[in-house]
Amino acid sequence: MKKISFFIALLFGIQSNAQDTIQKQDIVSASKLFDLQFTSKEVDTMYAGIKDNLSVYKDMHKIKLNNAIPMSLWQNPMVPGLQINSKQQNIKWKFNKKIQLPENKAELAFYSIADLSILIKNKKISSVELTRFFIDRIKQHADSLQCVISITESLALEQAKNADEEIAAGKYRGPLHGIPYGLKDLFSVKGTKTTWGATPYKDQVIEEDAYVYNRLKDAGAVMVAKFTLGALAMGDYWYGGRTKNPWNLKTGSSGSSAGSASATVAGLVPFAIGTETWGSIISPSSTCGATGLRPTFGRISRTGAMALSWSLDKIGPICRSAEDAAIVFSYIHGTDGLDLSAVNIPFNYQPEGDIKKLRIGFAKNYFDLIKDTSRNEWKVLETFKQMGVELIPISFPDTSVYKANIMDVIISAESAAAFDELTRFNIDDELSRQGPFDWPNNFRVSRLVPAVEYVNANRIRYQLQQKVHAALEQIDVLICPTRGSGNQSAITNLTGQPVVCTPTGFDKRSGLPTSISFIGNLYNEAAILLAAKYYQQATSWESMHPPLFLK
Repeated sequence: MKKISFFIALLFGIQSNAQDTIQKQDIVSASKLFDLQFTSKEVDTMYAGIKDNLSVYKDMHKIKLNNAIPMSLWQNPMVPGLQINSKQQNIKWKFNKKIQLPENKAELAFYSIADLSILIKNKKISSVELTRFFIDRIKQHADSLQCVISITESLALEQAKNADEEIAAGKYRGPLHGIPYGLKDLFSVKGTKTTWGATPYKDQVIEEDAYVYNRLKDAGAVMVAKFTLGALAMGDYWYGGRTKNPWNLKTGSSGSSAGSASATVAGLVPFAIGTETWGSIISPSSTCGATGLRPTFGRISRTGAMALSWSLDKIGPICRSAEDAAIVFSYIHGTDGLDLSAVNIPFNYQPEGDIKKLRIGFAKNYFDLIKDTSRNEWKVLETFKQMGVELIPISFPDTSVYKANIMDVIISAESAAAFDELTRFNIDDELSRQGPFDWPNNFRVSRLVPAVEYVNANRIRYQLQQKVHAALEQIDVLICPTRGSGNQSAITNLTGQPVVCTPTGFDKRSGLPTSISFIGNLYNEAAILLAAKYYQQATSWESMHPPLFLK
């Protein structure tokens, strides 16, 4: 009888152990991953609660959460004491009304939005003609650049035809009316594929029109293509290959707004729309020689855009000049009320504003790290001094404040949540890039980010927002190196500051474009765009185009 009882007890014990997927030793091992230590008594006490948590997680995993469902925690870059102008003024654009068609039609590829708008408004060229011109260029160069996911030809010609009919009837919508453009392929548009650049989604169709697409459609713009992005918004590798830099096809364009930057610089479109979580507008714009505007966090509703990190994702234009970026931004900023992080705040850009009335500083602690004063960053400061601008030295908060890489904690936790099922169901195996720092492994590692550390990283972020606000409140624009010194990119993405980068020449070692960044106060894109415009007027870098694409 005792033997029978023993075997029954053993059987129940085996079954019990099989059901208990967590052992106490697992808690001890896991605590080491989180910089914690628990005593044996504490582990005994925790054990039941941890098993209960696991049960809750399993119940949560039965609930379908698609990428479009956001967190209920809405990031706000505002800090106490920030004053916002609530009155929108009319922007008085100063365009060259005498612009004519070039004798060599190929030159149209690099005409500004302003010049193309005058040609269309004055009926020197129709939107249909211009649209066909750019579609032909896309077909000619897309393969060599690997920058296009889909050409939306029938939709584009329909929109162009409507634009011509409206203009003929006297209903002119403004500078974007009839102008072709492209979208980064993480924006949904009804009837088109939205692939997110990744193999698991390469046939995905989302029957929703993104907010930014609707705003551009309302402005009369013509969508001709959806451009590549690094898979799930990382880098320049997508499921079809690697997007190229128009200045050197042996190199990548950087990313993740890879195709948007590459296509714009190569003259395949007058402008494109990109997104940034951490560097995805500024980096490819800098690498390819575009003018990229990353607006203040929340300036443009993200409805219909792939979510990577709800508290960091931003939308902005990639153009060839600051004036073009100002034109596009003037039409797309604002909200539909569906993205609760987005706001309606005026954009009071003054195309003829006085540069000497802007308080312009430079990040002295960043420039001091660039010992070679012949580099292009230093030449930017000289250009402003030649304009008669008195530059104010500023110590931009960096390691004295940014003492921990909280960007990694925040972006990791949020991106892993955004693509939870990709990891849990091993769909991530389908992604082409599987290195230690590619998304599949990042998502796996991020499952071990404790909720407490994520929350505390955001508390540190709030302190960072206040420090950056204090550093910038006495100036309108801060000139800062785009790359190579400091943590500016992580910091300004975390705080939500607007940044515009513009080309400054070419690197004497690589031959590729270099850039400078203009950082602004929250919601003051107008100031940094005006500073960038004056810099471009004093130089000629934004008007230089890659030789391979001049024909």
